[in-house]
Amino acid sequence: MQAQERTHLELFDNLMSRRRVRPTLFLPLWDVAGFILGAGSAALGKEAAMACTVAVEEAVVEHYNSQLRELIAEGGVDEELLKAISKCRDEELEHRDVGLEQNAQLAPGYEAMSEVIKAGCRTAIWISERL
Repeated sequence: MQAQERTHLELFDNLMSRRRVRPTLFLPLWDVAGFILGAGSAALGKEAAMACTVAVEEAVVEHYNSQLRELIAEGGVDEELLKAISKCRDEELEHRDVGLEQNAQLAPGYEAMSEVIKAGCRTAIWISERL
């Protein structure tokens, strides 16, 4: 999963650079928040780390699907971007499935943890789209 995430980062960094799109001003904060979230959930055990993975991936997939719908609705589909988002979305779904196979649902407070993490991710995405 880590190798795929690095590939996703490189892919979108390259796309943003070529298209002259600046990243969100909050990127440094999201990097720190992501590290803390990952380390914190891992400290609670394997199931909690997997629960975190599942929740993050579900929020990211939701975002990718929204982007795909917007691209298609705009017409004159940008095939390169459509393909990149679709590929990354599919790999994020695989990551979610790994988390579920690794007993994410057995984490203490799974439902509450999942909803809080997804809400945090959705908020970060919302902010990032605007700033």
